[in-house]
Amino acid sequence: MSEITSKFTVKEWEQLAQLFDEKVNLHLLYKASVHGFDGKSFHAKCDGQGPTFTVGYNTSGYVFGGYTSEDFITDGNKKDNKAFLYRLYNAWRRAKFAVKPNAVAVCNHLEHGPNFGDSLVFLADGNKITYTSGPSYCVDEKDLFGGDVNLSECEVYRVEKLKTPWRTMTWNEPWRKQSLIQSINSYKLYRCSVPQARILLIGPVGGGKSSFINSVNSVFRGNVTNRALAGGGAINGTKMFRTYSFGNADGKSPPLILCDTMGISEGTEWGIHSDDIISIIKGHVPKRYQFNTTSPIEPDTKGYIKSATIGERIHCVVYVLDASKPTLLSPEMEKKMCTIQSQINDLEIPQVVLLTKVDEACPLVGEDVTNVYRSEHIEKKVLEVGKKLSVPVSCIFPVKNYWLDINGDDPTDMLIISAVLQMLRYADDYFQNLDD
Repeated sequence: MSEITSKFTVKEWEQLAQLFDEKVNLHLLYKASVHGFDGKSFHAKCDGQGPTFTVGYNTSGYVFGGYTSEDFITDGNKKDNKAFLYRLYNAWRRAKFAVKPNAVAVCNHLEHGPNFGDSLVFLADGNKITYTSGPSYCVDEKDLFGGDVNLSECEVYRVEKLKTPWRTMTWNEPWRKQSLIQSINSYKLYRCSVPQARILLIGPVGGGKSSFINSVNSVFRGNVTNRALAGGGAINGTKMFRTYSFGNADGKSPPLILCDTMGISEGTEWGIHSDDIISIIKGHVPKRYQFNTTSPIEPDTKGYIKSATIGERIHCVVYVLDASKPTLLSPEMEKKMCTIQSQINDLEIPQVVLLTKVDEACPLVGEDVTNVYRSEHIEKKVLEVGKKLSVPVSCIFPVKNYWLDINGDDPTDMLIISAVLQMLRYADDYFQNLDD
Protein backbone atom coordinates (compact mmCIF):
# COMPACT_ATOMS: atom_id res chain seq x y z
CA MET A 1 0.00 0.00 0.00
CA SER A 2 2.68 2.50 0.99
CA GLU A 3 5.69 2.90 3.28
CA ILE A 4 3.41 3.09 6.31
CA THR A 5 1.30 0.13 7.37
CA SER A 6 -2.45 0.02 7.87
CA LYS A 7 -3.77 -1.00 11.28
CA PHE A 8 -6.90 -2.62 9.80
CA THR A 9 -7.53 -6.27 10.68
CA VAL A 10 -9.06 -8.69 8.19
CA LYS A 11 -12.41 -8.58 10.02
CA GLU A 12 -12.42 -4.78 9.96
CA TRP A 13 -11.71 -4.81 6.21
CA GLU A 14 -14.72 -7.08 5.71
CA GLN A 15 -16.99 -4.72 7.65
CA LEU A 16 -15.58 -1.68 5.89
CA ALA A 17 -16.45 -3.11 2.45
CA GLN A 18 -20.10 -3.27 3.51
CA LEU A 19 -20.17 0.48 4.15
CA PHE A 20 -19.84 1.21 0.43
CA ASP A 21 -22.25 0.37 -2.37
CA GLU A 22 -19.41 -0.55 -4.74
CA LYS A 23 -15.92 -1.99 -4.64
CA VAL A 24 -13.32 0.53 -3.50
CA ASN A 25 -9.59 0.57 -2.93
CA LEU A 26 -8.06 2.47 0.00
CA HIS A 27 -4.68 4.19 -0.18
CA LEU A 28 -3.17 5.15 3.19
CA LEU A 29 -2.29 8.85 3.23
CA TYR A 30 -1.82 9.70 6.88
CA LYS A 31 -1.08 7.83 10.11
CA ALA A 32 -1.01 9.94 13.26
CA SER A 33 1.51 7.76 15.10
CA VAL A 34 3.92 8.26 12.19
CA HIS A 35 3.17 11.77 10.91
CA GLY A 36 1.99 13.43 14.13
CA PHE A 37 -1.20 13.88 16.17
CA ASP A 38 -1.83 17.42 14.91
CA GLY A 39 -3.91 19.23 12.31
CA LYS A 40 -1.03 20.65 10.28
CA SER A 41 0.47 17.20 9.72
CA PHE A 42 -2.94 15.87 8.68
CA HIS A 43 -3.56 18.71 6.20
CA ALA A 44 -0.06 18.36 4.71
CA LYS A 45 -0.82 14.75 3.79
CA CYS A 46 -4.55 14.79 3.06
CA ASP A 47 -5.64 18.12 1.53
CA GLY A 48 -6.81 17.96 -2.07
CA GLN A 49 -6.87 14.16 -2.20
CA GLY A 50 -10.54 13.74 -3.13
CA PRO A 51 -12.80 11.21 -1.33
CA THR A 52 -11.30 10.06 1.97
CA PHE A 53 -12.08 7.58 4.74
CA THR A 54 -10.97 8.40 8.29
CA VAL A 55 -10.41 5.65 10.86
CA GLY A 56 -10.01 6.36 14.55
CA TYR A 57 -8.95 3.89 17.25
CA ASN A 58 -9.56 4.89 20.85
CA THR A 59 -8.10 3.49 24.05
CA SER A 60 -11.34 1.56 24.72
CA GLY A 61 -10.91 -0.46 21.52
CA TYR A 62 -13.57 1.23 19.36
CA VAL A 63 -12.92 1.59 15.63
CA PHE A 64 -14.91 4.49 14.16
CA GLY A 65 -14.70 7.51 11.87
CA GLY A 66 -16.21 9.12 8.80
CA TYR A 67 -16.27 9.30 5.02
CA THR A 68 -16.52 12.32 2.72
CA SER A 69 -16.49 12.54 -1.06
CA GLU A 70 -15.21 16.13 -0.84
CA ASP A 71 -11.61 17.34 -0.64
CA PHE A 72 -10.18 18.30 2.71
CA ILE A 73 -8.83 21.86 2.57
CA THR A 74 -7.12 24.19 5.03
CA ASP A 75 -10.17 26.32 5.73
CA GLY A 76 -13.88 26.37 4.87
CA ASN A 77 -17.06 24.28 5.21
CA LYS A 78 -18.55 21.87 2.67
CA LYS A 79 -21.85 20.09 2.15
CA ASP A 80 -21.70 16.48 1.05
CA ASN A 81 -24.84 14.33 0.97
CA LYS A 82 -22.64 11.24 0.47
CA ALA A 83 -20.83 11.72 3.78
CA PHE A 84 -21.40 9.43 6.75
CA LEU A 85 -20.05 8.44 10.15
CA TYR A 86 -19.57 4.79 11.07
CA ARG A 87 -18.54 2.39 13.78
CA LEU A 88 -16.95 -1.03 13.45
CA TYR A 89 -17.66 -2.96 16.63
CA ASN A 90 -16.37 -6.18 18.19
CA ALA A 91 -15.05 -7.31 14.79
CA TRP A 92 -18.53 -8.38 13.71
CA ARG A 93 -21.04 -5.57 14.11
CA ARG A 94 -20.96 -2.31 12.16
CA ALA A 95 -23.19 0.78 12.03
CA LYS A 96 -23.48 3.65 9.53
CA PHE A 97 -24.88 7.12 10.25
CA ALA A 98 -25.66 9.33 7.25
CA VAL A 99 -25.24 13.10 7.24
CA LYS A 100 -28.44 15.14 7.51
CA PRO A 101 -29.73 16.31 4.09
CA ASN A 102 -28.02 19.54 2.98
CA ALA A 103 -26.19 19.85 6.30
CA VAL A 104 -22.55 20.90 6.55
CA ALA A 105 -20.76 17.56 6.28
CA VAL A 106 -17.15 18.70 6.54
CA CYS A 107 -15.54 21.63 8.35
CA ASN A 108 -11.91 22.51 7.76
CA HIS A 109 -9.49 24.19 10.11
CA LEU A 110 -5.70 24.15 9.98
CA GLU A 111 -5.37 23.27 13.67
CA HIS A 112 -7.78 20.31 13.52
CA GLY A 113 -7.70 16.91 11.90
CA PRO A 114 -10.68 15.45 9.99
CA ASN A 115 -13.74 17.44 11.04
CA PHE A 116 -17.13 16.01 10.19
CA GLY A 117 -19.57 18.92 10.44
CA ASP A 118 -18.25 20.01 13.83
CA SER A 119 -19.98 16.88 15.14
CA LEU A 120 -16.97 14.53 15.12
CA VAL A 121 -13.61 16.34 15.20
CA PHE A 122 -10.34 14.40 15.18
CA LEU A 123 -7.10 15.79 16.62
CA ALA A 124 -8.99 18.64 18.25
CA ASP A 125 -6.32 18.70 20.94
CA GLY A 126 -3.43 16.38 20.17
CA ASN A 127 -4.73 12.82 20.37
CA LYS A 128 -8.16 13.88 21.60
CA ILE A 129 -11.45 14.10 19.70
CA THR A 130 -14.58 16.12 20.34
CA TYR A 131 -18.14 15.10 19.55
CA THR A 132 -21.44 16.98 19.48
CA SER A 133 -24.59 15.18 18.34
CA GLY A 134 -27.12 17.12 16.31
CA PRO A 135 -25.66 19.74 13.94
CA SER A 136 -24.91 17.41 11.03
CA TYR A 137 -25.07 13.83 12.30
CA CYS A 138 -27.39 12.26 14.87
CA VAL A 139 -25.78 9.48 16.87
CA ASP A 140 -25.02 9.17 20.56
CA GLU A 141 -21.32 9.27 21.45
CA LYS A 142 -21.73 6.05 23.43
CA ASP A 143 -22.94 4.27 20.27
CA LEU A 144 -20.26 5.83 18.08
CA PHE A 145 -17.12 5.43 20.17
CA GLY A 146 -18.12 4.48 23.71
CA GLY A 147 -17.61 8.04 24.93
CA ASP A 148 -13.81 7.59 25.06
CA VAL A 149 -12.24 10.70 23.44
CA ASN A 150 -8.64 9.48 23.67
CA LEU A 151 -7.19 8.25 20.39
CA SER A 152 -4.52 5.58 20.17
CA GLU A 153 -4.34 5.95 16.38
CA CYS A 154 -5.89 7.93 13.53
CA GLU A 155 -5.54 6.94 9.87
CA VAL A 156 -6.84 8.65 6.72
CA TYR A 157 -7.20 6.82 3.41
CA ARG A 158 -7.89 8.08 -0.08
CA VAL A 159 -10.90 6.20 -1.46
CA GLU A 160 -10.35 5.08 -5.04
CA LYS A 161 -13.04 3.70 -7.30
CA LEU A 162 -12.97 2.32 -10.80
CA LYS A 163 -15.51 4.06 -13.00
CA THR A 164 -16.62 3.98 -16.62
CA PRO A 165 -13.55 4.91 -18.71
CA TRP A 166 -13.32 8.67 -19.25
CA ARG A 167 -11.13 8.10 -22.33
CA THR A 168 -11.25 5.14 -24.68
CA MET A 169 -8.22 2.96 -25.33
CA THR A 170 -8.02 -0.44 -27.00
CA TRP A 171 -5.88 -2.57 -24.71
CA ASN A 172 -6.62 -6.18 -25.62
CA GLU A 173 -5.76 -6.23 -29.33
CA PRO A 174 -2.18 -7.49 -29.84
CA TRP A 175 -1.85 -5.64 -33.13
CA ARG A 176 -2.74 -2.26 -31.68
CA LYS A 177 0.71 -1.32 -30.36
CA GLN A 178 2.44 -2.21 -33.62
CA SER A 179 -0.20 -0.23 -35.50
CA LEU A 180 0.57 2.86 -33.41
CA ILE A 181 4.32 2.46 -33.90
CA GLN A 182 3.81 2.06 -37.64
CA SER A 183 1.65 5.20 -37.71
CA ILE A 184 4.51 7.17 -36.15
CA ASN A 185 7.27 5.66 -38.30
CA SER A 186 5.35 6.42 -41.49
CA TYR A 187 4.02 9.83 -40.42
CA LYS A 188 4.32 12.48 -43.14
CA LEU A 189 4.70 16.00 -41.77
CA TYR A 190 2.66 18.74 -43.40
CA ARG A 191 5.82 20.71 -44.24
CA CYS A 192 7.89 18.19 -46.19
CA SER A 193 10.99 20.41 -46.07
CA VAL A 194 11.23 19.71 -42.32
CA PRO A 195 12.25 16.06 -41.82
CA GLN A 196 11.56 15.85 -38.08
CA ALA A 197 9.23 17.58 -35.65
CA ARG A 198 11.15 19.01 -32.69
CA ILE A 199 9.31 18.57 -29.40
CA LEU A 200 10.55 20.32 -26.25
CA LEU A 201 9.99 18.81 -22.78
CA ILE A 202 9.88 21.28 -19.89
CA GLY A 203 8.68 21.11 -16.32
CA PRO A 204 9.65 21.05 -12.64
CA VAL A 205 12.77 19.26 -11.48
CA GLY A 206 12.10 15.53 -11.06
CA GLY A 207 8.94 15.51 -13.15
CA GLY A 208 10.13 12.69 -15.40
CA LYS A 209 11.32 14.41 -18.60
CA SER A 210 14.47 12.32 -19.07
CA SER A 211 12.66 9.15 -17.98
CA PHE A 212 10.01 9.77 -20.64
CA ILE A 213 12.72 10.09 -23.31
CA ASN A 214 14.17 6.77 -22.13
CA SER A 215 10.69 5.25 -22.18
CA VAL A 216 10.03 6.39 -25.76
CA ASN A 217 13.37 4.96 -26.84
CA SER A 218 12.50 1.71 -25.04
CA VAL A 219 9.29 1.36 -27.06
CA PHE A 220 11.07 1.81 -30.40
CA ARG A 221 14.00 -0.41 -29.43
CA GLY A 222 11.86 -3.16 -27.95
CA ASN A 223 13.74 -3.27 -24.65
CA VAL A 224 14.17 -0.95 -21.67
CA THR A 225 16.94 1.60 -22.32
CA ASN A 226 18.63 4.41 -20.41
CA ARG A 227 20.00 6.94 -22.91
CA ALA A 228 19.08 10.10 -21.03
CA LEU A 229 20.38 10.83 -17.53
CA ALA A 230 17.35 10.31 -15.30
CA GLY A 231 16.75 10.49 -11.58
CA GLY A 232 19.57 12.90 -10.78
CA GLY A 233 17.40 15.35 -8.86
CA ALA A 234 18.15 19.04 -8.58
CA ILE A 235 21.91 18.58 -8.22
CA ASN A 236 22.72 15.85 -10.73
CA GLY A 237 19.85 16.12 -13.21
CA THR A 238 19.92 17.39 -16.78
CA LYS A 239 22.13 20.48 -17.06
CA MET A 240 22.52 20.86 -20.81
CA PHE A 241 20.33 21.05 -23.90
CA ARG A 242 20.13 17.56 -25.38
CA THR A 243 18.22 16.29 -28.41
CA TYR A 244 17.20 12.69 -29.06
CA SER A 245 16.07 10.99 -32.25
CA PHE A 246 14.87 7.39 -32.29
CA GLY A 247 15.09 4.28 -34.37
CA ASN A 248 15.05 0.50 -34.24
CA ALA A 249 17.19 -2.36 -35.44
CA ASP A 250 15.48 -2.24 -38.86
CA GLY A 251 16.73 1.28 -39.45
CA LYS A 252 13.27 2.84 -39.31
CA SER A 253 13.34 6.29 -37.72
CA PRO A 254 10.22 8.22 -36.68
CA PRO A 255 10.03 11.86 -37.79
CA LEU A 256 10.51 13.42 -34.36
CA ILE A 257 13.20 14.72 -32.04
CA LEU A 258 12.62 15.03 -28.29
CA CYS A 259 14.53 17.89 -26.66
CA ASP A 260 15.54 17.64 -23.00
CA THR A 261 16.31 20.62 -20.76
CA MET A 262 17.25 21.49 -17.22
CA GLY A 263 14.24 21.42 -14.92
CA ILE A 264 12.32 24.46 -13.70
CA SER A 265 12.75 25.24 -10.00
CA GLU A 266 10.74 27.46 -7.68
CA GLY A 267 13.69 29.62 -6.70
CA THR A 268 16.44 31.26 -8.74
CA GLU A 269 19.41 29.38 -7.30
CA TRP A 270 18.84 26.34 -9.50
CA GLY A 271 16.85 25.51 -12.60
CA ILE A 272 16.60 26.70 -16.18
CA HIS A 273 16.14 30.42 -16.82
CA SER A 274 12.80 31.17 -18.50
CA ASP A 275 14.60 33.23 -21.20
CA ASP A 276 16.56 30.10 -22.16
CA ILE A 277 13.30 28.22 -22.75
CA ILE A 278 12.14 30.87 -25.22
CA SER A 279 15.56 30.88 -26.91
CA ILE A 280 15.32 27.10 -27.36
CA ILE A 281 11.87 27.45 -28.92
CA LYS A 282 13.16 30.06 -31.33
CA GLY A 283 16.03 27.78 -32.35
CA HIS A 284 18.91 29.85 -30.95
CA VAL A 285 20.33 27.27 -28.51
CA PRO A 286 22.91 24.79 -29.89
CA LYS A 287 23.08 21.12 -28.94
CA ARG A 288 24.82 20.38 -25.62
CA TYR A 289 24.66 23.99 -24.54
CA GLN A 290 25.45 24.12 -20.80
CA PHE A 291 22.77 26.12 -19.00
CA ASN A 292 23.68 28.97 -16.65
CA THR A 293 20.96 29.44 -14.04
CA THR A 294 21.73 33.13 -13.50
CA SER A 295 22.70 34.22 -17.02
CA PRO A 296 20.60 33.14 -20.02
CA ILE A 297 22.12 32.62 -23.46
CA GLU A 298 22.87 35.83 -25.42
CA PRO A 299 23.52 36.51 -29.13
CA ASP A 300 27.26 36.82 -28.39
CA THR A 301 27.38 33.45 -26.56
CA LYS A 302 29.57 30.86 -28.27
CA GLY A 303 27.48 28.62 -30.52
CA TYR A 304 24.40 30.91 -30.48
CA ILE A 305 22.31 30.25 -33.61
CA LYS A 306 21.38 33.70 -34.89
CA SER A 307 19.34 32.79 -37.97
CA ALA A 308 17.45 29.62 -37.04
CA THR A 309 15.58 27.76 -39.77
CA ILE A 310 12.07 26.39 -39.27
CA GLY A 311 13.60 22.97 -38.80
CA GLU A 312 15.76 24.23 -35.91
CA ARG A 313 12.84 25.73 -34.01
CA ILE A 314 10.55 23.93 -31.58
CA HIS A 315 7.23 22.81 -33.05
CA CYS A 316 5.45 21.53 -29.91
CA VAL A 317 6.02 22.11 -26.17
CA VAL A 318 5.28 19.41 -23.60
CA TYR A 319 4.87 20.21 -19.90
CA VAL A 320 5.93 17.18 -17.83
CA LEU A 321 4.41 16.95 -14.33
CA ASP A 322 4.61 14.36 -11.57
CA ALA A 323 1.07 13.05 -10.92
CA SER A 324 2.13 11.33 -7.68
CA LYS A 325 2.67 14.62 -5.85
CA PRO A 326 -0.24 15.66 -3.58
CA THR A 327 -0.06 19.13 -5.15
CA LEU A 328 0.79 19.09 -8.86
CA LEU A 329 2.05 22.68 -8.80
CA SER A 330 2.84 24.83 -5.79
CA PRO A 331 1.52 28.42 -6.01
CA GLU A 332 5.03 29.68 -6.83
CA MET A 333 5.63 27.01 -9.46
CA GLU A 334 2.20 27.56 -10.99
CA LYS A 335 2.91 31.28 -11.30
CA LYS A 336 6.29 30.59 -12.91
CA MET A 337 4.86 28.02 -15.32
CA CYS A 338 1.98 30.28 -16.34
CA THR A 339 4.41 33.14 -17.08
CA ILE A 340 6.43 30.84 -19.34
CA GLN A 341 3.24 29.52 -20.91
CA SER A 342 2.08 33.04 -21.74
CA GLN A 343 5.28 33.65 -23.72
CA ILE A 344 4.85 30.33 -25.53
CA ASN A 345 1.26 31.25 -26.38
CA ASP A 346 2.54 34.43 -28.02
CA LEU A 347 4.72 32.26 -30.27
CA GLU A 348 1.64 30.17 -31.21
CA ILE A 349 3.33 26.87 -30.31
CA PRO A 350 1.03 23.85 -29.63
CA GLN A 351 1.23 22.69 -26.02
CA VAL A 352 0.69 19.29 -24.42
CA VAL A 353 0.83 18.03 -20.82
CA LEU A 354 2.29 14.70 -19.71
CA LEU A 355 1.28 13.42 -16.28
CA THR A 356 3.97 10.93 -15.28
CA LYS A 357 4.15 8.40 -12.42
CA VAL A 358 0.43 7.58 -12.61
CA ASP A 359 1.26 4.13 -11.22
CA GLU A 360 2.59 5.79 -8.06
CA ALA A 361 -0.29 8.28 -7.91
CA CYS A 362 -2.98 5.58 -7.94
CA PRO A 363 -2.43 2.02 -6.62
CA LEU A 364 -5.24 0.77 -8.87
CA VAL A 365 -3.15 1.88 -11.85
CA GLY A 366 -0.03 0.47 -10.19
CA GLU A 367 -1.75 -2.93 -10.08
CA ASP A 368 -2.94 -2.68 -13.68
CA VAL A 369 -1.99 0.12 -16.09
CA THR A 370 -5.18 -0.47 -18.08
CA ASN A 371 -7.09 1.06 -15.15
CA VAL A 372 -5.60 4.49 -15.89
CA TYR A 373 -8.69 5.80 -17.69
CA ARG A 374 -11.02 4.29 -15.11
CA SER A 375 -9.30 5.90 -12.14
CA GLU A 376 -11.20 8.76 -10.53
CA HIS A 377 -8.00 9.99 -8.94
CA ILE A 378 -6.12 10.23 -12.25
CA GLU A 379 -9.11 11.91 -13.91
CA LYS A 380 -9.14 14.45 -11.10
CA LYS A 381 -5.43 15.16 -11.64
CA VAL A 382 -6.04 15.65 -15.37
CA LEU A 383 -8.88 18.10 -14.73
CA GLU A 384 -6.79 19.92 -12.10
CA VAL A 385 -3.81 20.53 -14.38
CA GLY A 386 -6.11 21.44 -17.26
CA LYS A 387 -7.61 24.18 -15.12
CA LYS A 388 -4.28 25.42 -13.73
CA LEU A 389 -2.58 25.67 -17.14
CA SER A 390 -5.70 26.34 -19.26
CA VAL A 391 -4.93 23.30 -21.42
CA PRO A 392 -7.75 21.25 -23.01
CA VAL A 393 -8.19 17.81 -21.45
CA SER A 394 -7.67 16.31 -24.92
CA CYS A 395 -4.08 17.60 -24.74
CA ILE A 396 -3.29 15.95 -21.38
CA PHE A 397 -1.82 12.44 -21.34
CA PRO A 398 -1.21 10.25 -18.27
CA VAL A 399 1.79 7.94 -18.74
CA LYS A 400 3.88 5.48 -16.81
CA ASN A 401 7.62 5.76 -17.46
CA TYR A 402 10.04 2.86 -17.35
CA TRP A 403 11.89 3.39 -14.11
CA LEU A 404 11.76 0.26 -11.99
CA ASP A 405 10.95 -2.17 -14.80
CA ILE A 406 13.61 -4.01 -16.75
CA ASN A 407 11.13 -5.59 -19.16
CA GLY A 408 8.68 -3.87 -21.49
CA ASP A 409 4.92 -3.94 -21.00
CA ASP A 410 2.37 -3.52 -23.80
CA PRO A 411 -0.17 -1.32 -21.91
CA THR A 412 2.67 0.94 -20.70
CA ASP A 413 4.02 1.12 -24.26
CA MET A 414 0.59 2.05 -25.60
CA LEU A 415 0.19 4.98 -23.21
CA ILE A 416 3.64 6.27 -24.19
CA ILE A 417 3.27 5.79 -27.92
CA SER A 418 -0.27 7.24 -28.01
CA ALA A 419 1.05 10.41 -26.38
CA VAL A 420 3.93 10.62 -28.88
CA LEU A 421 1.55 10.24 -31.84
CA GLN A 422 -0.57 13.13 -30.56
CA MET A 423 2.56 15.27 -30.12
CA LEU A 424 3.39 14.67 -33.77
CA ARG A 425 -0.11 15.65 -34.81
CA TYR A 426 0.01 18.86 -32.78
CA ALA A 427 3.42 19.71 -34.22
CA ASP A 428 1.85 19.23 -37.65
CA ASP A 429 -0.77 21.82 -36.68
CA TYR A 430 2.09 24.27 -36.14
CA PHE A 431 3.39 23.70 -39.68
CA GLN A 432 -0.07 24.12 -41.15
CA ASN A 433 -0.61 27.35 -39.21
CA LEU A 434 2.66 28.71 -40.63
CA ASP A 435 1.29 28.37 -44.16
CA ASP A 436 -2.04 29.88 -43.17
